[in-house]
Amino acid sequence: MTDAEIIDGNAVAGEIRDGLSGAIETLADAGARPGLATVLMGDDPASQTYVNMKQRDCEEVGIDGTHVDVDGDAPAEELYETLEELNADSDVHGYLVQNPVPDHIDYREVIRRIDPAKDVDGFHPENVGRLVAGDARFRPCTPHGVQKLLEAYDIETEGADVTIVGRSQIVGKPLANLLLQKADDGNATVTVCHSRTEELAAKTRNADIVVAAVGVPELVDGSMLAPGTVVIDVGVNRVEADTEKGYELVGDVDFESAREVASAITPVPGGVGPMTRAMLLYNTVRAASEQTGVDVALP
Repeated sequence: MTDAEIIDGNAVAGEIRDGLSGAIETLADAGARPGLATVLMGDDPASQTYVNMKQRDCEEVGIDGTHVDVDGDAPAEELYETLEELNADSDVHGYLVQNPVPDHIDYREVIRRIDPAKDVDGFHPENVGRLVAGDARFRPCTPHGVQKLLEAYDIETEGADVTIVGRSQIVGKPLANLLLQKADDGNATVTVCHSRTEELAAKTRNADIVVAAVGVPELVDGSMLAPGTVVIDVGVNRVEADTEKGYELVGDVDFESAREVASAITPVPGGVGPMTRAMLLYNTVRAASEQTGVDVALP
């Protein structure tokens, strides 16, 4: 069997970003250029890198980016005051608080204080409820990005058996709900696996599509897949390696063995990651459209 087709997340994300340009200009012409704010409490290096990337993405597509730093030792009230200011700022249509937050901060309480109409991550309980009910305001960025990748490569979900490895609030649970929906990009039969699942390989071998999103390096290998399976690898893990940086990034899938069995597979990096960032921009543009009443066409 020939090696799997490589699903190019950079290319699909680029198409989505290009597709947003018309909507952004329409909003800007109406005096409502989309605005996205990022909030970082503390000085976690990885988090700083992530918010810098998101701000750069905004600049590249014409979204007004704002970044707010909050001292990592400050009391929770200082962070909450920042959120209240962003909730009230009509120039900020969406914002996110980069996780992790310091230990003395309850992240669930942070999420609850974000205006649901500006919750472009889609994590607020109201937005989670709307997603489960089939009336999503914002689809969380990574699950929506996975759906867009499948769509771009004409991978049918209707009637497909999908096994998701991982039950996180960010990926596993919302993706399962989206793929179950009675919709063109749903109608799948979904199995959600996790750390207590017995005989994981039996579940993944029974799937037409396997989504690995559990945060364990190279957990899923080729022996756990049926021939022709589509493999979506959401994981990004740092492992020690003999490189200049001393590490390399690998997914939750053993890429080399999986690509010999799969029909299509996402690489790490360059697969799901770029899609997550593109869908954040998408949600910001959607938020701006809904808040201002300016209709736009979204890709």
